[in-house]
Amino acid sequence: MKAVLIPGKGEMQVKDISAPEMGREEVLLKIHYAGFCGSDLNTFLGKNPMVRYPVIPGHEIGAEIVAVGEAVPSHLQAGMTCTVNPYTSCGACSACRNMRYNACRNNQTLGVQRDGAMCEYTTVPWQKVVTEPGLTPLNFALVEPMSVGFHAVARAEVTDLDYVLVIGCGMVGIGAVVRSVLRGARVIAADIDDHKLELMRRLGAQYTINTLTEDIHSRLSEITSGLGPDVVIEAVGSPLTYRMAVDEVAFTGRVVYIGYSKSEIAFETKLFVQKEMDIRGSRNAMPDDFRAVTEYLKRGGFPFEELISSVCTPEEALPQMEQWVSNPGKVFRILVKF
Repeated sequence: MKAVLIPGKGEMQVKDISAPEMGREEVLLKIHYAGFCGSDLNTFLGKNPMVRYPVIPGHEIGAEIVAVGEAVPSHLQAGMTCTVNPYTSCGACSACRNMRYNACRNNQTLGVQRDGAMCEYTTVPWQKVVTEPGLTPLNFALVEPMSVGFHAVARAEVTDLDYVLVIGCGMVGIGAVVRSVLRGARVIAADIDDHKLELMRRLGAQYTINTLTEDIHSRLSEITSGLGPDVVIEAVGSPLTYRMAVDEVAFTGRVVYIGYSKSEIAFETKLFVQKEMDIRGSRNAMPDDFRAVTEYLKRGGFPFEELISSVCTPEEALPQMEQWVSNPGKVFRILVKF
């Protein structure tokens, strides 16, 4: 069967691999769509410190169950559409002992530390299958990145009393915007692309800031009556936006980092103390985040078509990735169709 493979930095090819064999507690999935995410882009660029080459990418999955193992519970049946929770947990590390399985020290994410699902068929443990009636494989392919944004909002403990600044309006940032809106917060979306910002307004953000053309400090001061946002969620991973989060958050506010910088960053550390801020990381997502995303999407009205930048064949994956490298700010999601 066909699979997309990243052998090393700057390389991508279509490879023929053996079809998977299904175990007793596994399901066999026909992959309809597998998305490229920011970690796949960094894997292609040689900037992902967690990847193990060669690797088949793909952990944003829209699939159909075609067979189930003999020990799989009856609520999972052939013909169901689904996505996959792509993370593993060891059960023994401190994160697992604290029931924060998304941050398992020994986690192996599909398409990063182990081969992913950018292939025609794959098998996964039944516990990792996420279903929801009414969603198509195309819908399901966007669930995982939105779940990561939903989880960051949970980490930030967002309430209806908060001003929430989301920096970066890619798919993960969209998840953070949507979840903050659902919690009743006053949401400020910041990005360098006006089209993305206009979409954030339609998804419920009350304010938008183009950080290329507007002074973000002045705009935030105007919006928050000089206090600054109670929560800043950073979904870019650049030194500039990492410092921006610390500089702009309100005194006693919360900063949550989803993206991670590829270089060291110098901070004005006195702000950590003066503001008595909380600085938190946010990694992956929990099952509750997946469930919250699917519950939101099945309501309808979500602009799936606008968030899918392109759908390509496996053979077209390399030129699509090269185009993303040349113009990263214009891409939401590239889906490979099998």
